[in-house]
Amino acid sequence: MFGYVTVCEPELKMKDFRTYRSYYCGLCQSLKEKYGFSGQMTLTYDMTFAIILLTSLYECRMHTEQHRCKAHLVKKQTMRRNEITEYAADMNLLLAYYHLEDDWADEKKPGALAAKSLLQRKAKGISHRYPRQSRIFKKALGAIHRCERENCKDLDRISGYFGKMMAEILVYQKDVWEKTLRKIGFFLGKFIYLMDAYEDLEEDLKKGCYNPLADLWKEPDYEERIKNILCMMIAECSAEFEKLPCLLDVDILRNILYDGVWNRYRLIQMKKNKGKEQDHVEESV
Repeated sequence: MFGYVTVCEPELKMKDFRTYRSYYCGLCQSLKEKYGFSGQMTLTYDMTFAIILLTSLYECRMHTEQHRCKAHLVKKQTMRRNEITEYAADMNLLLAYYHLEDDWADEKKPGALAAKSLLQRKAKGISHRYPRQSRIFKKALGAIHRCERENCKDLDRISGYFGKMMAEILVYQKDVWEKTLRKIGFFLGKFIYLMDAYEDLEEDLKKGCYNPLADLWKEPDYEERIKNILCMMIAECSAEFEKLPCLLDVDILRNILYDGVWNRYRLIQMKKNKGKEQDHVEESV
């Protein structure tokens, strides 16, 4: 349920894209140093957005490094890191752990059990350091489980639980910005959950798995309605973002919120249109 909050590379200046990559690589390096290869495997673009947002808001001092990695053996990569990066690495791994726990409880996937076991001790340590976030993660995922068992089709309710998880992540510290950051995280989390459901719908229907969009899919205006819902979530999120006094890397942040979050939606539409064209050709033949 990750990887939706990314940049739209064609619309980003090259210098800004290099900066974005350096934040991403910095998070990867922090995960490696703190949690080893298993930690690196949890790396997501979504948490990179959180780092850039919180770094810009709190104007944290940044230091840059250059390292080689398994993905780039020849050329050293520039990596930006600060205290927010370390926090995001912890949240990244903790969220990944609970996500794997959810996969195991929901579908009994052997791979999820194996990965969960690798991260268990690390996640326990993070939970002790961040009891507020850990408590909300557990509570929200428990509520999502109940919704799944009830076959809940209330999109606002079930996506709201994941929204609460993302809201808690963005509250780096309790201060004057807490309310706004919570709203950004809440609506962004709802968007992520609904995008994931939208992307997985066809496969879930084939497997007979739970998906909150199953009933809405039967409606003739399904595509229009789901797009409107997703637009509403991002509109609310972006409106709250504009209340923050972010200046550093603001072009990157706006690129993500106004364009990048739609990358996967556009890809899904392309696949659907390609499928329709293929069907039309087969019918013609």
